[in-house]
Amino acid sequence: MKLWLPLKILKIWNAARDLAKEIIIISKTTDLKLDFKLRDQIKGASGSVMDNIAEGFERDGNLEFRQFLSIAKGSAGEVRSQLYRLYDSEYIKEEKFIELKSGYESLSRKIASFISYLNKKDFQGVKFKT
Repeated sequence: MKLWLPLKILKIWNAARDLAKEIIIISKTTDLKLDFKLRDQIKGASGSVMDNIAEGFERDGNLEFRQFLSIAKGSAGEVRSQLYRLYDSEYIKEEKFIELKSGYESLSRKIASFISYLNKKDFQGVKFKT
């Protein structure tokens, strides 16, 4: 499937998507499927990461994009917190916890790096072209 996102954005969006898919699998294959509130919270937060990256990009403005990337980064932190709850509730084993926590930490660093990159650019966005 061909996506509309440019390469730099696509890398962080794909990383967010891959991690969200892992959460979906856990929500279907473990007893998390019976813990409706936590299941819905972590699925929502993990989806929010990729959704905010995409939505910010579609706003066509650098300032708004950075704001949505910041929200995406916050959602990645929320997922990390919820991963502790999954582990403490014994829905996932330590290895899976470490794998996913590391994945979300890496994603947060990539988002932060991309925000920093955008902060250094004079380009305001497509909608500001005259």
